[in-house]
Amino acid sequence: MRFVNATLPDGSRHDIEVEGGRIAALLPASPSTPDVVDLGGTIVLPPLVDGHIHLDKTLLGLPWVPNQSTGNRVSDRIEAERRVRAARTVPEFETGSNLVRQVVASGTLHMRTHVDIDNQLGLRNLHEVLKIREHFRDLVTIEIVAFPQSGILRSPGTQELLDEAIAEGADLVGGLDPVGIDGDLDAHLDAVFAIAQRRGAGVDIHLHDGGEAGLSQILEIARRTEATGLQGKVAVSHAFALGSVSTDSVTRAADTLARAGVAIMSHGPGGATIPPLKLLREHGVEVFGGSDNIRDAWSPFGNGDMLERAMLIGYRANFRHDEELALAFDMVTAAGARVLGLADYGLKVGGPADFVTVEATTLAEAVASRKRRSLVVKSGRIVARDGVLV
Repeated sequence: MRFVNATLPDGSRHDIEVEGGRIAALLPASPSTPDVVDLGGTIVLPPLVDGHIHLDKTLLGLPWVPNQSTGNRVSDRIEAERRVRAARTVPEFETGSNLVRQVVASGTLHMRTHVDIDNQLGLRNLHEVLKIREHFRDLVTIEIVAFPQSGILRSPGTQELLDEAIAEGADLVGGLDPVGIDGDLDAHLDAVFAIAQRRGAGVDIHLHDGGEAGLSQILEIARRTEATGLQGKVAVSHAFALGSVSTDSVTRAADTLARAGVAIMSHGPGGATIPPLKLLREHGVEVFGGSDNIRDAWSPFGNGDMLERAMLIGYRANFRHDEELALAFDMVTAAGARVLGLADYGLKVGGPADFVTVEATTLAEAVASRKRRSLVVKSGRIVARDGVLV
């Protein structure tokens, strides 16, 4: 199959020759003929990557559920979610599948999902998401984080469940505010890193705590990453503290994070401080993006569109120039792919014929306008058209 008249992110015009589900050649642009797919000069982008999503939490497809949190603390939202999940009757496989279909139709073909595990749920949500991963394996790759949403120390038995989750198919060990939720930095991280070392797994820790207290936790995560030889396999999600301390403090922290190979995920938060993304990148820190909560007990917002998420990240970070918008785009594509360990990624000869087309003339315009995806192509096969799975 040949896709003709494609504009690549660098502005060059090519035809894309596909054989066996891979890009066989990038050829000079040629006239349209009946046996080709004419892209009409639309920009062709690599597949979008969602580095932080919660497939098991979403209520997508169910009647509207008002947010029930009575406060703004993480602990308040955890308790509100417990009430919502206790009342739900539809399995997480169904709602999570609704979300997967929606995000694939917007061009996301790779994701990292966090899955709640605690002493009430056990491994139920993990099993539901493992079924989702298998069901959609020909459309999207799904990496799973075993996530202790209720804490580890304050939810007895969760440490053992996290270990079991890795044995049953989860890819990474999660963590949550070692001080803010569990009240014991060392004990929380002892549990997380012990499982990661024993199972050969990566680590992705939610860190909402701000200020110098939050920064000290981030630095301890970096120290343990180096000490355990897990460089390049650890991420801190949110890391609001990096946006709430002095420039000198965050600059020193950036050098520490870069040396330890700890990545930082930001979703462009609406009500919290955002890490200084450009500064972190300039100091060698891998920064990547995710959608976080989508239509669930934590947030009524979100749609899983990572091109829109790049716009939101850029908006929150005050990105106004094309090169800055390119950084936001990189966070939801190549940087996410690097964090997820997707070696075979990108628009290149010999690579998978996975790409997304957008009616825009430049990469910056695609991010700023975030128009509907005209085509989503997986292994050379059109899987979505105009935002709808086919």
